[in-house]
Amino acid sequence: MTSLGEIARVFLLLGTAAFGGPAAHIAMMHDQVVRRRQWLGNAEFMDLIAAVNLIPGPNSTELAIHIGRRQAGLAGLAIAGICFIVPAALIVATLAAFYVEYGHTPDARALLTGIAPVIIAVIVHATFQLAKTALKSAWLWIIGALAAALSIFGVNELAILFGAGLLMLAAHGGRRALAVVVVACASSASLAAASTASVSLATLTLFFLKVGSVLFGSGYVLIAFLRADLVERWGWLTEQQLLDAVAVGQFTPGPLFTTATFIGYVLAGWPGAVLSTIAIFLPAFVFVWITHPVIPRLRGSRPVAAFLDGVIAASLGLMAAVAVTIGRTTLTSPLWIAVAVASLVALTMWRVNSVWLVLAGAVLGLAWR
Repeated sequence: MTSLGEIARVFLLLGTAAFGGPAAHIAMMHDQVVRRRQWLGNAEFMDLIAAVNLIPGPNSTELAIHIGRRQAGLAGLAIAGICFIVPAALIVATLAAFYVEYGHTPDARALLTGIAPVIIAVIVHATFQLAKTALKSAWLWIIGALAAALSIFGVNELAILFGAGLLMLAAHGGRRALAVVVVACASSASLAAASTASVSLATLTLFFLKVGSVLFGSGYVLIAFLRADLVERWGWLTEQQLLDAVAVGQFTPGPLFTTATFIGYVLAGWPGAVLSTIAIFLPAFVFVWITHPVIPRLRGSRPVAAFLDGVIAASLGLMAAVAVTIGRTTLTSPLWIAVAVASLVALTMWRVNSVWLVLAGAVLGLAWR
């Protein structure tokens, strides 16, 4: 058992410094809880990644909650999730107040310019370390590479993950498990049909509770979901307000789902921000609470284990694709290429804490601007 104080310290640190989206968050969690503290091994860490990819909600937040549950039971589950979410939510709510008052948010481009090369190095390092353990055959390496290529060319992440899992499942003859997975996918899709009506704290809370309960995939899926209802169907937000909300979620640390915090504040002030944040993240705690006890048993079933292996291989491919995508737009000069390489060397050779590298990148970006 790990103390609740230590769990709180780790996830408050990550919630404050984990920039770059789910792939970066997962890479930094790997650095903190696998490499530095040995709370769990690479294989178990990858099983948790596979598990969070199979349930709705923010993947990196659910991974934090799983780790807390493993280390300190239900209290750890709550502490890890809350500590990872709250720093980002407070930052986003503060920026929302600034936005409502002045009509725009502070310019964070300089900060992100310096952080991006470090994030690339962190993702590459974590992906390679995990791949050495998780990709146990040439076939899994091929699936991982194919997943990365499909992601780079714009194929839906959920389709890639389930496709890889089903491919491995079919290869191992798991027809019954295959049917269960197909039914589960259809059920989750049908849940997304629910809707709400006019703006109020109650309808705002119910809307984000629905989003947190049924949304699979990346932050880009979240954007499409929010736009369809908030902008097009109900007119609660303008197109520009939605874009500003998403931008804030992207350039602040922690989960992109804190976009809900920003939207809640814009629509209903601090009560709206608090209720929207609770509503969109609450299902993640429930899903982890329900699924965590069964994860160790999944490896005992050969068909399910095969499905998990496929999902894990695809997950690593998606992480690699994120590094490639970020690199194409940010490694535009010898300086930032050198920062990425130096960060990778520091992680590999000297085991430097990834949080300090991110903060150093932020300072360098501000100085460069």
